[in-house]
Amino acid sequence: MHLRLLIVALAVLVAAAGWFILTPAPGVASGSRVVEIPAHEGLRGIAGRLAEAQVIRSRVAFLALSVARGSATRLKAGEYEIPRGASTHAVLVLLESGKVKQHTVLHPEGATVAELAHALESERLVSAPLFVRVAREPGLLKTLGIEGASVEGYLFPDTYQLVRGMAPEEIVSRMVQRLRAKLGPEVLARARARGLTVHHLLTLASIIEREAVAPEEMRLISAVFWNRLRLDMPLQADPTVQYALGKERRPLTRADLQIDHPFNTYRRQGLPPGPIASPGLSAIEAALDPAPVKYLYFVKIDERRHHFSTTVEEHNAAVIRYRLARARS
Repeated sequence: MHLRLLIVALAVLVAAAGWFILTPAPGVASGSRVVEIPAHEGLRGIAGRLAEAQVIRSRVAFLALSVARGSATRLKAGEYEIPRGASTHAVLVLLESGKVKQHTVLHPEGATVAELAHALESERLVSAPLFVRVAREPGLLKTLGIEGASVEGYLFPDTYQLVRGMAPEEIVSRMVQRLRAKLGPEVLARARARGLTVHHLLTLASIIEREAVAPEEMRLISAVFWNRLRLDMPLQADPTVQYALGKERRPLTRADLQIDHPFNTYRRQGLPPGPIASPGLSAIEAALDPAPVKYLYFVKIDERRHHFSTTVEEHNAAVIRYRLARARS
């Protein structure tokens, strides 16, 4: 009789343990839930966090299962997205695997370090001020072989999969290495043939990237800047002044154009000290292969196109014509 009761009791315990281990907890019954496990958190602490997030039904069941599987000291820290309907067993396997949540971050063509910093902060990957500070760290710049005062222009525009806990230096290094891989020996050889260092190439390409909207105009805009450089004319590129003032993508005033700043290409001849944004491959290609034209000026027709001119008289007439047209619309 006693043996029968013991067997029944054991059966009940096994069934209860199975229910706790294999049945999804309320927190993931209707959707996924994100849980962050700090580094150096002990097994009991991990179980507590999971229980508080309601992704496991029982701390004891989780602890027992982890000990039984021999993974009590091998659970990995990080940010995990617990899928809908995950059981305690599935949660444990996930923490054993270390497959942490991936954050998709887009760094588009023409974006700046400051804009990337805000994108990273919005994903809670790193604070914007910290990322901007790291982007100017002399030791990191030296390690990465960057001759400028920041990594501006060296962060290849692309979509990146990042995880919480990555150091900002690691994020920067990954993006710079992707740029190096994309440039390749042929591009570097073509740059040298034009008398351009990598820094100068990225600087010119970044201005082209920020000036052009329609891809088919990039080589024309490149030609304007190359022609001006040959004649020792200032580039007079609005995006460089916007960059100097922190007014990216905002209109400039006449007073803005008069500021004394190394990036003001209205007052300084030649290229500015460094890139003003991340150029894409199309802008880099345009910098290396300007259109065979003699244009020296361009003015915006609409939000996508420009009118190009060879003489200042033609340019001034075009400015008046298109400004009047925009005023009437």
